[in-house]
Amino acid sequence: MNPCEDGPKRNVTGSLVKVLVHRRTERGMRLEPFASRCVRAGEVHELVATDHTETEEGARIDRVGFLGFAEITSAGVVDRGDRVWIGGRLVGVVLGFDACHTPNHYNVLIHAAPIPTGASLGLAPEEGLVFEQGSADTPGDDPFARVEENVEECPI
Repeated sequence: MNPCEDGPKRNVTGSLVKVLVHRRTERGMRLEPFASRCVRAGEVHELVATDHTETEEGARIDRVGFLGFAEITSAGVVDRGDRVWIGGRLVGVVLGFDACHTPNHYNVLIHAAPIPTGASLGLAPEEGLVFEQGSADTPGDDPFARVEENVEECPI
């Protein structure tokens, strides 16, 4: 979240439609240049955990744990720094997006360490998913929440 640009937003919600149980150490995903993506109700996107912290465009993401696929039930904007909750449990923080499967779906990359899988978290189909707005007010709360662009000219 960039407090100089981002006001409050509603949560984006969904539910798991398929649980994934595997990991990869050389996946080769690439971060898109966008810090946010709009998602529509009814879309299905893949949730992928990683311990990578790079946020630069094109950063290679190799170490991943696959969580599953989720259907969006409440449209909105998913931002880098949003907290990701599944079944009432905090799973991690949105790192960014990989578009290798678009237009079918996005890979939503979620920073979590150690890297979980759907199996290690005991996830099940129909569990609720929430993307909750990150906070730039709590230092250390969210390592990706504050974008440094325009900070000098920001009155906050």
